[in-house]
Parts: sequence; C-alpha cells; structure tokens
Amino acid sequence: MAVRSIDARIKLRHLVCFLEVVQQKSVVRAADALNMSQPAATKTIQELEEVLGVKLFDRSRRNLFLSPAGEQFQRHATSAITALKQGVDAVRITETDNIVRVGALPTASARILPLAVQRFCRDSNARARITTGPNAYLLSLLRAGELDLVIGRMSEPGEIAGLSFEHLYAEKVGFVVRANHPLLALERFSLSAIAAYQLLMPPAGSVIRPSVERLLVGHGVTEIRDDIETVSNAFGRRYVLVTDAVWIISEGVVADDVAEGQLALLPVDTSETLGPVGLTMRSGEAVGFHTQMLVAAIRAVAAERTGA
Repeated sequence: MAVRSIDARIKLRHLVCFLEVVQQKSVVRAADALNMSQPAATKTIQELEEVLGVKLFDRSRRNLFLSPAGEQFQRHATSAITALKQGVDAVRITETDNIVRVGALPTASARILPLAVQRFCRDSNARARITTGPNAYLLSLLRAGELDLVIGRMSEPGEIAGLSFEHLYAEKVGFVVRANHPLLALERFSLSAIAAYQLLMPPAGSVIRPSVERLLVGHGVTEIRDDIETVSNAFGRRYVLVTDAVWIISEGVVADDVAEGQLALLPVDTSETLGPVGLTMRSGEAVGFHTQMLVAAIRAVAAERTGA
C-alpha cells in the first residue's frame, strides 16, 4: 500500500503561524509574536486554508475561534511541531552533550564495560564517564539525573521503583583465593574451612550481600574473622594475591584472572546466588542518542561474553 505524501505546498511557516493564531485568537497579535507583518500572517493563513480546502477559523466574531475542521487540524499540527522540536533537541544533544554517565557495579565494570566502552568510543565522537560505588549510591545518582544508566546486578524490586531493568545475563558469586592458597590443597573441602581466614565481603546494603550471608549461614559459617568490606576490584584483586584472604565476589569480576591462573575459585556450589545482571535506567524518559549507542555496545558485548 502506497504511503500518501504530504502536500508540498504546506510549509513549516504555515503550521507555526496557524498555531500562534490559535494561541493568540488574533492574527494581529500572532503577527507581533512571530515578528511578521499582519498582512503576511493573514496571507499565510489563507494559503493554508486554500491548500486544505477548508476554513480553519470562525471569523464571525471579534476574536478568532477554530472551526470544527480547524480543531481537528490543530491536534495534528501540534503533534507534528512537538515531534519536530523533539527531533531537533535530540540532534542538538548529540552535538553538545557527548558524555554518557555510567554507574557500574563491580561485576559489570570488570567483565562487560571495558570492551563496551572501547567500542563506543571507537564508533562515536562521545565519551563515557564511569562512576563506581555501592548499589544504593548509584541508584540515588540515577534517580537524581546525575547518571544516565547503571549496569550491574538487579536490585530488589522495592529499590528500583520508578526505574526500569533490562536483563542481560545471569551470574553467581564465587569464593576467590590466590592460585597457591592452602585451601586448594585440602582433599575434602568444606565451606566452613574459610572461617579460619580473613574474608573480603561485599558491603552491607550491596545487592549480593543477602545471598552471600544466606550461603554462609547454610554452611555453618556464622562467625567471620576480621572481615574487610569492599567494592573495589583493584583492592580485592591485589589483596588476595598477597595474603591468604578469601574474596567473595561475583565470578565475572575475576573470570580473566582465573583463566590466566593468577586466582582460583574454591570448589563451592554457589548456584543459589545466581542473579540477573543488566541495565537500570529511569522509566518513561527519552534516552539520548549517545546513551543508546553505549547501551547497544553493552548488549553486544554481554551477548558475546556469555554466549547469549
């Protein structure tokens, strides 16, 4: 079915003048507002009526009022001008606001984000600003409009009210040690054995903390020795390399280190800690062009790294 083209005689000036006359209820006042002469404004309205083949205004009274045909045309003209303004604003944003502000939880900042940002910077003239920190902190920045998106584990439903979550992949928690750690030499390993070692724990209030606590209690680990709470990948990685500490962290954070043989995962079934990782953004809000580009890169990398 062929799409009917818009009559080429209808120009943007016709719509702008028409809507201003509707607003002002007067051609004279509309002409003043548009910085044009009254005869020019009158002629513009007449041209529009001739093209449409209808009278848009009831001229029987002092002020101009819309005719039934004019009321119908106004709704569509208003929508057209609004859509055009939004398009212009979107283009201007891509030219001037070229920074995408990302909040990254540890699992994503190590596994997905580096490659995604590399592609984003390669394919656009924009930059990414990465902020890390506890989940509640990042979500507060997102709600305040200081971040464009947050990537990481899905929060509890009550914590993301007014926000939207897009699932990318699922990930579980791991118990990480240096490659030659004494626990790796045990013939029969039990999770309770970690109680003798210092633990690097996810902070209270973090997304994975509740599932970690349930897992520990379920294996009889109720007393933790001088634990350290951290969300820093760099600190956690270095600390377990130079000490006997056990680092409890999402497996994606250390996937490359484990593959290279620098770190190792203790033989613990952590399937109960499996949880969704994805993108959190503000609901019902237009997404900027550059943000869309970065989101597309994140989706692509996530699919590649997880085999989705």
